[in-house]
Amino acid sequence: MGTERASARSVVFAPLDPHSRAETVVRRLTDAIMFGLFSDDEQLPSEADLATQFGVSRVTVREALVALRQQNLLETRRGRGGGSFVRAPAGHADSSLRDRLSELSLPNLRDSADHYAAIAGAAARLAAQRATAEDAERIAEEAADRGRPLHRVERAFHLEVAAVAQSARLAREEIRFGIDLGTLLWSPMVPATAVTCDPHAEHRAITAAIAAGDGDTARRLTEEHIEKAVDRLVNLHLTLVDP
Repeated sequence: MGTERASARSVVFAPLDPHSRAETVVRRLTDAIMFGLFSDDEQLPSEADLATQFGVSRVTVREALVALRQQNLLETRRGRGGGSFVRAPAGHADSSLRDRLSELSLPNLRDSADHYAAIAGAAARLAAQRATAEDAERIAEEAADRGRPLHRVERAFHLEVAAVAQSARLAREEIRFGIDLGTLLWSPMVPATAVTCDPHAEHRAITAAIAAGDGDTARRLTEEHIEKAVDRLVNLHLTLVDP
């Protein structure tokens, strides 16, 4: 990666296998939208640009865009200035999240959460070792962003930390767990009254540890931050799935 630092978008848009199917591109773009890397009504790159970034054919990209339109995650506009525009999901509880939560047993939920905490904690430790001042500022911007719903800030924050860690494998794992589990961990289904801590303050503490080069503290704080989210999700599971 050299002296260049990966941004969160570059992690999501890392090249795919040239023989990847449209479903893989759909998942990547869904990741970016669900992580809040695209704002509502933001225009996506052209088909040609997406094909170049992903390293796949334009036909594959075109099929993926059709699927995303069918999922109401994209809107196509014709004419001058037209293209594919993001339709970010509404920030409220929906049946799809409820269904995903119901598919997980409590033991599986705990096991997946432990794995995710290890991934995110390792990323934070490496970020502390490798972050430049500019990297730390970028993470701080994610932590301070109160203009987006908290669940989007959470996902974007952890992905940015993983990008700064400069480990492609950790970044991929963060994306995988961030979507499979993070969507639930930071779910808007969790009532505000259940969040007894200040997630923004915890983000600032993690960022300060990364900026100070204190990898052990960054890892510990990240794991504790995720454990609190897991406890809230377990309570939600008991309420919605297994009352």
